[in-house]
Amino acid sequence: MPLSEHEQRMLEQMERALYAEDPKFATALEGSGLRTYTRRRVYQAVAGFLVGIALLMAGMVSKQIWVSVVGFLVMLGCAVLAVTGWRKAPKPGEQPAAPGTAAAGRQGRQRRSMMDRIEQRWQRRRDEQGQ
Repeated sequence: MPLSEHEQRMLEQMERALYAEDPKFATALEGSGLRTYTRRRVYQAVAGFLVGIALLMAGMVSKQIWVSVVGFLVMLGCAVLAVTGWRKAPKPGEQPAAPGTAAAGRQGRQRRSMMDRIEQRWQRRRDEQGQ
């Protein structure tokens, strides 16, 4: 369902206010830099996986078992790196934080309090508009 003109104006006003109040947070909401970082990390892991395959094959051809084992370990490590990097990719608007750390817990509380403040401001503006 498309937004009405009034709702679009309100949304644009909120976006401008967010950029004016906290440009760093507003930029993080866009998320393009975070997605680019994650995509680059996955590409690096794929390249490392290909290097691991090459080492595995080279070890098999040269009959050096240790080279094949190293190639397999490189492949395994890069596969794990790619999967975890893809799963833990920050969504737009999220700041990366290590799970289980105090910073992650604080960040969750800060994000909730930020959302509470935004919601309160939204309610205030709606109340002012209605009067």
